Amino acid sequence: MTRLHRSAKEIHGTVADGFEAVREEFAAFVAEERPDYEGQLCAYVHGKRVVDLWVPGDDADVGPESLYGVYSSTKGAAHLVVALLVQEGTLELDRKVTYYWPEFSAEGKGALTLRELLAHRAGVVGTDSGFTRQELADDRQIAERLADQRPYWRPGTAFGYHGLVIGALTGEVVRRATGRTLQEVYEERVRAPYGLDFFLGLPAVHEPRFRTAQPMAPTAEQRALLDARPGGPHTLAAIAFNRHTAEPTDLELLPNDPLIRAKGPASVGGVGSARGLAGLYAAAISEVDGKAPLLKEDTAAEFGQLHSVGYDVVLRTHKAFGLGFQATADTWYPFLGAGAFGHSGAGGCQAFADPRSGLAYGYTRRRYAFPGAAAPENYRLAEAVHRAATASR
Repeated sequence: MTRLHRSAKEIHGTVADGFEAVREEFAAFVAEERPDYEGQLCAYVHGKRVVDLWVPGDDADVGPESLYGVYSSTKGAAHLVVALLVQEGTLELDRKVTYYWPEFSAEGKGALTLRELLAHRAGVVGTDSGFTRQELADDRQIAERLADQRPYWRPGTAFGYHGLVIGALTGEVVRRATGRTLQEVYEERVRAPYGLDFFLGLPAVHEPRFRTAQPMAPTAEQRALLDARPGGPHTLAAIAFNRHTAEPTDLELLPNDPLIRAKGPASVGGVGSARGLAGLYAAAISEVDGKAPLLKEDTAAEFGQLHSVGYDVVLRTHKAFGLGFQATADTWYPFLGAGAFGHSGAGGCQAFADPRSGLAYGYTRRRYAFPGAAAPENYRLAEAVHRAATASR
């Protein structure tokens, strides 16, 4: 491994031989960032860690063990659990959701299958009256509210991002089928066996490692672009992100809520490091430390297969989803192999697996990025990692 030396912005870490260009790309990006930039980058290839870089910003105590709110990258951990349960036959993708959760049939949702639910086709992106802070932290309360909610489109006929609730919906299916919460299954089957620094429910003992999220700091030009976005208090997007209530959710600072961190809601409540994010996807597709991949090739292919592609009626733009995961090559990075799957997070973090190249990638940053999910630097960083990974074969 090539060890890095301190620079003006304190770039630390190691890269494997052949991955020096990733270090250079990371350094070039950091040089363009704010002086207080703080972030981590990690990658595995075929189960071996090849990139492990971090910038501590204005705090010398920050390192690769520091933990950040990972927003919707949480959904990747949640749906790896679902994939495992499908793989072993506990769940069946083409069974109706009501087979596991009868109460979900209310208001015309009874025909929806688990496959359609995972593909963001249910139409219950929120509730008419919104959620309280306590409800947003508790997947069971979210699921109970959504079971009675009339869908905002006919289930199965369109798709739209269920940003704050998809983990509660699929988590309730997991709970009904196993008697265990999704978070419990994740801890027992995934996080603990692999020692991953990626938690769905942060134990109090790890709280000192958590780095509070910092709000976006847009330039004047960026602020103008944000202000020009179409919106309204009762749009699908407002409902989906709980902005239509008396106390609208502040997504930028959501990880700073100790209740969210402690309960780890499966849509947005995860806390982790770049090592944890990349390690999750490495374990999903590769042998890691002598342990077999969590997913068989057929399972990974099915969950990464395109299921919802085109106009997302919530985000009002082109999106592509597999089953619970974003179709990463179609949505973000066209240089990745077909079937790459993962999930970005609103603050700018990113994580994915590319089974065809054996690449697993994780990135975190402390300050909420403009314009949000999958911060723009991920394109250049992921491309550099992918280029090195494919050149080394």
